[in-house]
Parts: sequence; structure tokens; C-alpha cells
Amino acid sequence: MILVTGGTGLLGTYLLNELTLKGEKVRALIRPGKQRDDLKNIFNCFKGTSGQLTRIEWVEGDVRDFYSLHTALEGIEKVYHCAAFISFDPRDNQAMLKTNVDGTANLVNACLQQGIKKLCHVGSIAALGRSEQEGIIDENSRWKTSKRNSGYAISKYGGEREVWRGIEEGLNAVIVNPSVILGAGSLPEATNSLFLNIEKMLPFYNEGVNGYVDARDVAKAMILLMDSPVSGERFVLNSENLSLREFFSKAAEVLGKKPPSVRLGTLAFSAIWRLEWLRCRIAGQRALVSRENVRSVQAKSFYSAEKFSKQFNYSFIPVEQSLAFAFGIMGKVKQEERN
Repeated sequence: MILVTGGTGLLGTYLLNELTLKGEKVRALIRPGKQRDDLKNIFNCFKGTSGQLTRIEWVEGDVRDFYSLHTALEGIEKVYHCAAFISFDPRDNQAMLKTNVDGTANLVNACLQQGIKKLCHVGSIAALGRSEQEGIIDENSRWKTSKRNSGYAISKYGGEREVWRGIEEGLNAVIVNPSVILGAGSLPEATNSLFLNIEKMLPFYNEGVNGYVDARDVAKAMILLMDSPVSGERFVLNSENLSLREFFSKAAEVLGKKPPSVRLGTLAFSAIWRLEWLRCRIAGQRALVSRENVRSVQAKSFYSAEKFSKQFNYSFIPVEQSLAFAFGIMGKVKQEERN
């Protein structure tokens, strides 16, 4: 049997869809009080088979609670660790360390104690650090302490170190480092905020560069790695490196909107995040844009997934197709919610 942590999140939803399509017996860890409505809505839009959701056994628990993990791991052979706290608000830094580092350490320890056959840990390109110079970032890149590293990046790097520690202690494990994951989700969480707010952003652009990958590709890559003899390795997962202008232009074309035309420089971005911070403090809301967001979108980071592509003869879905699929799913979800 397979355990998936973070099953109600964006990637977890896509992974559960792939696993249940294969007929796998799956158990998914869900935090007490967490809703599954978003997952059900997205599942209903996939072209799958009837009864997929019934193949998922849900168990309440939390990666921050070591003892709840022992219960969740009973009878489990493989674990996909997708659970993570994603935020670019500095106020969440300690909470991210608790979930992304301590929570991963708890899972690694529980897997070692219960003799789990294999673990797949979802890291992030953020755990590779930011290149101080323009160049290709891949599995050989080394973390460098820098003020350019966000609180999220630091927490994901710490979590990945726990997995490497587990590997040294005998755990059979692989790590994936996906770039910005493109997928459909209707909840206003960090992983979905890009899509939910993209129409507001379309008039603007800058020349920062980042990598993008389809959630379907990440899920399929994880399964390929777990079904292979590969262990003790990490793999960057990335389809294309695009400037924000290129990315928004592709999104605008899919949505039938005008392409971005207003370039925002450093001063403009600095003013925006400060005004957003002030607005949200007054309104008691979470800011859509933070200083760390601004640093991220202004950086020029290029990623290579050549290692995975060559080893598994794998071709990633082009970004334009990813956007069309995700926006199509979200359109169906909104229509069903209206009905």
C-alpha cells in the first residue's frame, strides 16, 4: 500500500489521480479539519474512471505529530511526501520550518523505524538556492547562504537535508526538485494564487526568468522514480525557462486576453510590495505580493532537467499546453460551483 502526505494540495491531487488511475491502493494523510472539496472538484474534471476516489483511504494526522505518522504508516510500503507549508510571508517562517524541516525529519524517522521500502520526497528548485550569476542550475548545484534565499527556500533546503540524513542511515529514497508547478486548483492557497490572480497581473511584466513544469509531469516522474531501482539521487523537474513576460504572454493567449505591455522596474516593484504590505496590515489580510516575491520574480534563474529526461527518455509538456489544461479545468470547476 502507498501513503501520500499532502494529498489535498495541488501536487497531491494530481499524484492521487495518477496513482488511482493505475489501480494502486492508496492511503492519504489529511490534517484534522482539512476539507477535501477542492480535490473532489478537480478529480471530477479529470478524464478518469468511476470510483477513483473510493480507492483512497483517508487517515487523519500531521507530519508535525510523530506518533500520528506511525499510525498512518501501518501496512505501508511506499511513501510520497508532498506535504509542505508554502508561503512568502516572513511571518510564516517559523511555521514553515516546523512543517518543512521538523515534519520531514519526523517522517524520515518513522519510515526508518517501520522499514518503509521507499520514500519519494518533493523538494523544490528553491532548495537548490539562487545562482549569483546567470547560469544553469541542476542537480550538481550547491546551496549558498544568501539574502536572496527566501524563508521558504531555507525550509525546503532544511527538509531535503533530513532526507539525505535518512539515506545515510539506510533509507531507500529519491528526491525531486520541481520548478514552479502549473496545475489547477480553486482554493486561494500559495500554490494556486498564481492562477487565481493571473488576470490581474497580465498587463504587467518584467524580465526575470524562472522555470515551469506541469503538475502531471511531476506526478508521473515521481511514480517512474518510485517504480525504478534508482535511490539516493535527486532530480530537477522542469519543462521550460521563461521570462515573466513570456509566461504571461502565453497565459494571455490561452485566455484570449491582451499580452502584457507595462514593464515594471525595480522601483515600481518595491513600491508595489510596500503598498500591498500596508494595505493588508490595515485590512488584516495576507499580502499577495511580498519582498520575497519581488526578489523571486526579478531573478534570472535557469534550470535543467536533462538528467531526468535522459535517464527516463521523458519529454515534458510544453508550458502553453499546461496553461490551457489548467485553465480548462478551473473553468469547469467554476461552472460546477455555479450550478
